[in-house]
Amino acid sequence: MKLITKTNNGNMSYKNSYQQNTPDTQTVISQVNIKENRPYAIQFLSAVALTLAASPFAFYPQVVLANDGNTISTDTSTSQSHMPQNLNEWFERSDRVKENQPHWMTPLATVTPRLEQEYRYDQLWQNKPKGVSLENYGLNKGLELITSENTELILGVPGYVKETSSKEDKEGFADASLLLKYRFISANEENGNYIVTGFLGLTVPTGSANFTTGHTVLTSTIAAGKGWGTREQGFDIQSTLAISYADGNQQKTGEPIMWNTTFQAHIGKIWPEIETNVIHFNEGINAGKTQTVITTGFNLGRFHLYDRLNLAIGAGYQQTVSSFKTVNNGLLLTARLPF
Repeated sequence: MKLITKTNNGNMSYKNSYQQNTPDTQTVISQVNIKENRPYAIQFLSAVALTLAASPFAFYPQVVLANDGNTISTDTSTSQSHMPQNLNEWFERSDRVKENQPHWMTPLATVTPRLEQEYRYDQLWQNKPKGVSLENYGLNKGLELITSENTELILGVPGYVKETSSKEDKEGFADASLLLKYRFISANEENGNYIVTGFLGLTVPTGSANFTTGHTVLTSTIAAGKGWGTREQGFDIQSTLAISYADGNQQKTGEPIMWNTTFQAHIGKIWPEIETNVIHFNEGINAGKTQTVITTGFNLGRFHLYDRLNLAIGAGYQQTVSSFKTVNNGLLLTARLPF
C-alpha cells in the first residue's frame, strides 16, 4: 500500500505506508478506482491487441490431440512455426490448422470458436420499437485469416447502416473492428470433436456521427464447442460468453455481457440451427435489463467453386422473446467464401 499526499502545487506525491501520518501533511489513503483508470487499461489492452494483430506470423505453442487419439502434444517444430514463404506454404499451414479442429459450419450470429479462413458478407434488416427500422449492409464482417498454428485475425469491414423512423432518417458507416482468436485446445471429429478458444475484440470510433460510440471498446470472450457424430452428419453446440468495456461514457455505452449459444445439426451440406442470443446490460441507459433473442435458420455448404475457393450461404429469422427489447425481430442473410 502507498499513501498519496497532496502538495501545495496540486500534484500527488507517494510515500510508503509505514511512514507516520500527521494531520498537517493532509495525507489520505487512496485505493485504485477501476472506473477512473479504465481508459488507460483499455488503451493498453488495445495496444496489445494491435501488436498481436501486426505480428500474424508469431508462433505460440498449442495443445493438439495427436492422431492416435491418446497423446497430447505441443508441437514447436520449425516446420510448423516458420513464416510461410509463399501462398502454397500459407495454405498448407491453414489446411493443417483446420484439420486439427471440428469441421462445423460457422453459425449465423454466434462467432464460432473454430479458426476459419474466408471472406464473409452479411446483411441484416431489423424492426425496432417505436416504429424504427434498421438496415445493416456488411454487419462488420470481412476478411478472416489463419495467421499461425493457433491464431486467427478477423479484419472487419465497417457496415453501412440505414435507420428509418417517423422523426428522421439516418445513414452512415459503423465503427471499424478487429478480432483476434487464440485456440487453446481442439480435436477433430475422429479424436474427440471439441474446441476451446479465446477472443480479444477491438472496436475503434471511426464511424459516422450517427452510428459511432465515440469510444474505443474492448471485448473479451471465451468460446467453446462440442460435437457428436461424423464429418458427414451430426450435431454440435457452440457457445460464447463475452463482456465489453468502453474507455469512457459508461452512462451511455454500459458494460454489456453477451452469451450466445448455437444448437446445430447437419446432414451433408445442410446445416439447420437455432441460437439463443442473450445480452445483459450493466450500467448505461439499460442498466440491469436483459434481452433474449432467438435466431432460427440454416446454412448451406460448403460448395466447391474453383481451386481452393468454396461457397456457403445462410439465412435466419430473429425474434426477441424477452419483455425488454431493443429490437422486435429481424432477418439475417450471410454469404461466405472459405479458401
